Amino acid sequence: MSGRRLPVILALGTTQTLAWASSMYLPAILADPIARDLGVSSNWVFGAFTVALVLAALLGPRIGREIDLVGGRSVLSISNLVLAAGLVLLGLTSSIPLLVIAWLLLGVGMALGLYDAAFAALGRIYGDAARGAITGITLIAGFASTVGWPLTAWGLHTIGWRETCFAWAAAQILIGLPINWWMLPVVTGAKAVVKNSVKPHIPIDRTMILLAFAFAAAWSVTGAMAAHLPRIVEAAGASTSQAVFAGAMIGPAQVLARIAEAGFLSRYHPVASTRLACLTHPIGAAILALAGGGAASVFAIFHGAGNGILTIARGTLPLAIFGAENYGYRLGIIGAPARMAQAVAPLAFGLLIDTMGSRVLIVSSALSLAALLALCLLRQDAKDDGQAGQPKR
Repeated sequence: MSGRRLPVILALGTTQTLAWASSMYLPAILADPIARDLGVSSNWVFGAFTVALVLAALLGPRIGREIDLVGGRSVLSISNLVLAAGLVLLGLTSSIPLLVIAWLLLGVGMALGLYDAAFAALGRIYGDAARGAITGITLIAGFASTVGWPLTAWGLHTIGWRETCFAWAAAQILIGLPINWWMLPVVTGAKAVVKNSVKPHIPIDRTMILLAFAFAAAWSVTGAMAAHLPRIVEAAGASTSQAVFAGAMIGPAQVLARIAEAGFLSRYHPVASTRLACLTHPIGAAILALAGGGAASVFAIFHGAGNGILTIARGTLPLAIFGAENYGYRLGIIGAPARMAQAVAPLAFGLLIDTMGSRVLIVSSALSLAALLALCLLRQDAKDDGQAGQPKR
């Protein structure tokens, strides 16, 4: 990793950690206290959150196209302002309509400022050589829940949920905005590119469909496990303490897998590591089914490792197959079904758990294997010079 790249990676890793901690990871801690204050079910909060994720998915292609044209500096900086506005409005919420509007603003901010936008920004800066930088920021932001959940919980218990929202908003303005604005390079010739730009025609061909399906299937599992993993392993026989410990293992497993991706697996085409990532969840589920609740942490480690690599693959695999041209726009198109699947998965799996218990892992494993099958059909479609799954020479 060159010294010239390191400041950009550290900057984006920091702002991504802040963005995830103050948006995607908020409902897990604040949904219940917000609902109590408003006198409604927490399902209203999660429903508004789901709408925000769907909106972010719909905006993804347009935002990716903007980053292709002008780079990520202005887009990511605007994300800090929009996220701050959404957080302030969330802290002021006194009714369901205000709650929904706050989450719609946060949805726009997430579309502007989470991984897809950051990956597109790196693709605009480094082109086909962005894989290492993408891995670098996910290594740092992999700790977003490790940092965000405790800080949000501490704020909830010391200053209240409203003031916690205001504090996260202040962090967006005082920390995130200056870093994104000052540390990301200005794209040379961006004004000329915008002036002469014509909206690209990106055919929705077989490769695009296979990638979109693979990521949608895999990320539905990610969304479901983020919401329900402790409940699932308890249904499999784990104690409450075992379930809590299992949940704590996901973050370290993600980071260790990303270190492996940055080291050994970087010698291979990203499709190889992505296929491997789709196998880890079913393997962990099989171990849990055979060994019972005592293997909850083993299941969590396998799931977390796969999820850690899938996060990177969402940025690196389309880049390796299609190249850097129109990368942000293409990433938005491929990622839209995955974001929508991730949005509805918690509710869908919650209903399934009520009837299937821990056997719901059959469904999640089938989705992971379906993603693997789609990726196995990509070999003949790969458009780069290397062979998929073979070491680079």
